[in-house]
Amino acid sequence: MQQTNTHKSTPIPHISVWQYAEKIFHYILPLAVSLGLIIWLFKKVDFKDMLEVLKNGVNYWWLILMMIVLTLSRAIRGIRWGYQLRAAGITDMPPIAEVMSIFGAYALNLVFSWVGEAWRCLYVARRQHTSLSTVVGTDIGDRASDAIVVMTLVFVSFFVARPALDKFLMHYAVGKDLFHFFTDVWIWCGLALIGLAIWAIAKFFSHCKYVENIEKVIKELWSGFKVLFTMNHKQAYWTLTLCIWICYFLETYLCFFAFPFLKPLFTDPGMFYGLVPGLIVFVFGSCSIAVPSTGGLGPWNLAVMFALSLYGISTTDAAAYSFVVWGFQTGIQIVLGIICALYVMGTKSSASKCDKSEQ
Repeated sequence: MQQTNTHKSTPIPHISVWQYAEKIFHYILPLAVSLGLIIWLFKKVDFKDMLEVLKNGVNYWWLILMMIVLTLSRAIRGIRWGYQLRAAGITDMPPIAEVMSIFGAYALNLVFSWVGEAWRCLYVARRQHTSLSTVVGTDIGDRASDAIVVMTLVFVSFFVARPALDKFLMHYAVGKDLFHFFTDVWIWCGLALIGLAIWAIAKFFSHCKYVENIEKVIKELWSGFKVLFTMNHKQAYWTLTLCIWICYFLETYLCFFAFPFLKPLFTDPGMFYGLVPGLIVFVFGSCSIAVPSTGGLGPWNLAVMFALSLYGISTTDAAAYSFVVWGFQTGIQIVLGIICALYVMGTKSSASKCDKSEQ
């Protein structure tokens, strides 16, 4: 008797144009930006001269100290995120797991932009069996607090390093464009109209299925974000935030001591032993994260080189500083990522053994 084949072929999933666009934005664009800027830098920088600079007197002990401070900043960041998670109702997560989630996130961000952020949210949601949207909301709050600090630093730098910033805004095309952007009334009117359109859609199409789904996700995101204002330990959170950003600044400033050609930044009048140029280099480097890239490679180097050029540092010397510092920072983040991977595999193995023993 002939048997009928009841097996149904698995349908091929349809990928929309928006999904393709999302993949391009998250994966291809950052890689293209990094490669493009690196190629441009290779044309502008004499790398033979840069290697000669590196052979003559770089004190690598300062770079090792920088890596220790970087590790400390990541650990503090994990502890700080724990305050948000607990305030959002995500309890019983040990501090070591919070720290490891940050180690892993920064390591994965070296591969593709924002992959690390997605991974740490998924890791916490699955580990704690909680809503992913709520965890993402805490991540958004985490980044929002960073944005507040960066804007504060930009504001402070306008007072303590006004000559360098005036030179940037008035004599360079990028500075002129930024000045025009923030002072153009039509741009602000356009942003206001976009906000009004979003409000109108939420108001008059609230019963639409897609709008309801979006509102649900936004509410879950907000529940994770609002803990910044409702948590019981706000003072501890902002104290840890201050500690994180002091460490971030030291990651830039300590490396100044490693390069002999940066000695004028300590001795010239008005430099306050390198603190003022350190702030400018740090602010420019921090603002470069707005440009999608792979691990900051390209935009961060270019921003740091430009900031150093405002203080008379040559392109070759500035390139040597940016590439060596980036290389050492990347190296320690890879090591921390490996430690995170070992921890995650170890905890999964322990959990599976516990499940088997209970059965």
